[in-house]
Amino acid sequence: MTEPTQPTESRPADTITYRKNGLTRGVTDELAENMRHGWADTERGDLTPIPQAAHTARRRAELAAAFPGETLVVPAGNPKVRANDTDYPFRPSSDYVYLTGDRSQDGVLVLSPAGGATLYVRDRSDRGNGEFWLDNHGELWDGRRNSLTENERLLGLPCRDVRAVRADLRAVTGPVRVLRGHDAGVEEALGDGVTAERDEEFKVFLSGLRLVKDEFEIAELRFACAATARGFEDVVRVLGTDTETAERLIEGTFFVRARVEGNDVGYGTIAAAGPHATTMHWVRNDGRAKPGELLLLDAGVETNELYTADITRTLPVSGRFDPLQRKVYDAVYAAQEAGIAAVRPGGAFRDFHHAAQRVLAEHLTSWGLFGDLSAEKVYELGLHRRFTLAGTGHMLGIDVHDCAHSRTEDHVDGPLRPGMVLTVEPGIYFQEDDLTVPEEYRGIGVRIEDDILVTEDGNENLSAALPREAGAVEAWLAALRA
Repeated sequence: MTEPTQPTESRPADTITYRKNGLTRGVTDELAENMRHGWADTERGDLTPIPQAAHTARRRAELAAAFPGETLVVPAGNPKVRANDTDYPFRPSSDYVYLTGDRSQDGVLVLSPAGGATLYVRDRSDRGNGEFWLDNHGELWDGRRNSLTENERLLGLPCRDVRAVRADLRAVTGPVRVLRGHDAGVEEALGDGVTAERDEEFKVFLSGLRLVKDEFEIAELRFACAATARGFEDVVRVLGTDTETAERLIEGTFFVRARVEGNDVGYGTIAAAGPHATTMHWVRNDGRAKPGELLLLDAGVETNELYTADITRTLPVSGRFDPLQRKVYDAVYAAQEAGIAAVRPGGAFRDFHHAAQRVLAEHLTSWGLFGDLSAEKVYELGLHRRFTLAGTGHMLGIDVHDCAHSRTEDHVDGPLRPGMVLTVEPGIYFQEDDLTVPEEYRGIGVRIEDDILVTEDGNENLSAALPREAGAVEAWLAALRA
């Protein structure tokens, strides 16, 4: 990787200096002058608003109405260092994207009582002063970015150079709220104008604002699920039936699909083979899927607008479940069916969790894992959770665990409403070292997860393109491998 130019002050005044490949080199005045000229005008004048512009405007209006007379600040965030002078791929804060549709780094949305919405973003690099090639984030190094005028046309709101945001924020009077944790410079500029209590209320409200999805968001989630289904098909095609397949090959195969059809994966892919499937968040992916074992694949494509699917299938590597695997799989499938059936408008959010967990408790009890206790007593005491571990699902959207900071009474203790999207993902996990279960069960992990939209009269499975029932899974595997 080439190191971009970095001007220093250690050279004579008649030269500009920069570092490249670890060495300091001089730039002559002649080269600097040469680089100022001969560049075509690339301003784009034929731009139209992005598809979600009307939705982001409505969201901003709803947000401003909730906090009348206050200045509201939502930063995109800054790049984060991966190691030394290399950064992680940038991903803006979800609330910033939700309210603007913009995905560039360092941006800041400001809603003020007097001036309405203003978006502070990076302008084009200045070619006259050499910024575009001497600054290590100039366009010659990082690629072209939109001008302020282009962003105004695309995003549908006034834009200013982000270099002015700190001065503008220091001049703000009256109550201010900021989404914390994304831009330390913005928080410093606001100084004593913000309070932790007001900012916490702001974060909670923003999270709750995203609970019900509009038609644009639902369309994005549909596409995410469809692309994810194609990614699962890609994995099946590389999964060996009589040879071992590296978990990282499985992870990488799905990643290719995510990058081709979307922005990235929505979260770290879990490609858990054999006993690794009993670890809820197995993202090391350093094992191998062996014939005769199960592969638990939990993965989701994140769209270019940053909405993600979250789907899990547990697949027999060799193509068919053995009797014990089928027994465990069928129990999880029955639990998921009960959970999905409980997703309906007006029902409590927790209903699907309780429905699925009761079915799991009944199966685990029937297998003799709790002695003489009844399934009802096992459920009451929570003993089944030794093998089911987690909750049965969560909200889904622009975050994989969406709306996580919303009010409890609106979310986990609240009713389901049309437009909400959630996962239903029961599982059974028998740890390799669990001496309380028969040896043949140890190391088996099964999870089935789908993305469910609450509709006016029930629900819709957005990920239904991927088969779930055991026989259908086996037929699907055979057809793809044929």
